[in-house]
Amino acid sequence: MSVEFLVTSLVVTLSPGTGVLYTLATGLSRGFRPSVVAAFGCTLGIVPHLAATVLGLAALMHTSALAFRTLKYLGVAYLLYVAWKTWRDRGTLSVDEQQGEPPSAARVTLTGVLLNLLNPKLTIFFLAFLPQFVGAGEAHPVPRMLELGAVFMLMTFVVFAGYGLLAASVRDHVLSRPRVLTWMRRTFAGAFVALGAKLAFTDA
Repeated sequence: MSVEFLVTSLVVTLSPGTGVLYTLATGLSRGFRPSVVAAFGCTLGIVPHLAATVLGLAALMHTSALAFRTLKYLGVAYLLYVAWKTWRDRGTLSVDEQQGEPPSAARVTLTGVLLNLLNPKLTIFFLAFLPQFVGAGEAHPVPRMLELGAVFMLMTFVVFAGYGLLAASVRDHVLSRPRVLTWMRRTFAGAFVALGAKLAFTDA
């Protein structure tokens, strides 16, 4: 495993995105354990993109404008839906413990999976990223790519869980301040809208 691969993967996983935002919001709203579940869901959402890359389907998406646009706009729609749920202060991303029953672990996981699953940029990223670290003379390129993908996923989970821990550590301070609570909720909603808009204008 090259140092270049590890450093690049760390930079990518640390970069703010939908998964980071969702894990932070879950840590603030529900605490550390649910944020770990959210991190797991986001990590699990990487699997289809990795499989598509290894199986060559990512190349098809890269050349098929229709396939890319279809997945892209599904992702945009889902991000806007999550933004609406956050703004309305209901569901998984609520930062108010008085809003009914907390979401189940399965629901938190599913939201994390969908956020990454409906992001075609991940497939394109793996298509451009993984082959750089597989030598031209590699006897078994598929197992090698799977190994690199597994390391990337592990790093994603650890980093996202770290974000969740950070959010959970300041959770009591947020919950005790209604104005901060409202500001945080609206900020998360706005950030999801911004990420959806960014995705909408992304080209394959």
